[in-house]
Amino acid sequence: MDKQIAQERPGQSHSGLVSAVIGLALVLGSAAVAYWGQNMASGIAAAALGLGASWCFGGLYMLQPNQAALLLLFGSYRGTDRSEGLRWSNPFYVKKKQSLRARNFNSEKLKVNDLRGNPIEIAAAIVWRVQDTARASFDVEDFERYVLTQSEAAVRHLASSFAYDNLYESDHSGKIETTLRSGAEVVGAALRGELQARFALAGIEVIDAKLTHLAYAPEIAGTMLRRQQAEAVVAARSKIVEGAVGMVELALNGLSERGLVNLDDERKAAMVSNLLVVLCSDHDATPVVNTGTLYN
Repeated sequence: MDKQIAQERPGQSHSGLVSAVIGLALVLGSAAVAYWGQNMASGIAAAALGLGASWCFGGLYMLQPNQAALLLLFGSYRGTDRSEGLRWSNPFYVKKKQSLRARNFNSEKLKVNDLRGNPIEIAAAIVWRVQDTARASFDVEDFERYVLTQSEAAVRHLASSFAYDNLYESDHSGKIETTLRSGAEVVGAALRGELQARFALAGIEVIDAKLTHLAYAPEIAGTMLRRQQAEAVVAARSKIVEGAVGMVELALNGLSERGLVNLDDERKAAMVSNLLVVLCSDHDATPVVNTGTLYN
């Protein structure tokens, strides 16, 4: 039979200021009875008032903003108090305080393989807080250590689910692949979902999670850098050629529409060749004066 998951519920508590005033009044009353009374009945009354004062003062505790207290009676969970300020509850309750503030965790750089098997280095920053105090206290041994361990497992699983970068612009279906480097929003959402699913057992809420470090492993970083440089050169050349072809087309159309020069196909081909060389060259063009004709 599976163990029932703990569930947070409100605990019974009252304003501590009222209990403090009543306790102070009982202390003064006990002192007065003990002072003025000189018989056994007065002693019993003073002791009873003192016990009442101890009951009032024994149940007092303080809670700061974004802090909760789990109320335990002989090991049995009786509820959680999330109220602020001076509070009072049953003096027999054990008050186990727990912070509800947001916490930040920066994971170490992990060396893992991406979807294509390339070794990469990855790290993430995770913002989390306790949402269910009962689960955090009773369903896991140490929820802080649990968060650290599960965060590392989630980051490793995320890295193996995506490729570091696109080797091709798109797959065979024409859809652009989401990668760790280019799909920051999608990857971040996937990481938050993975963490929330893992943290649910401990009652932890994931506020934000993003990658803080992403790089190829040193053993392949040089090779991948050369590939990226080659891709950048090819992309730049393609842009240059595309622009040059447009300029050549514009020049030929302009000459034809204005009737300035009538060019046959061979001369158009020579003109296109010369313009493409000038426009696509890495160096400044050196003009050559032709004293003859194209056919001589």
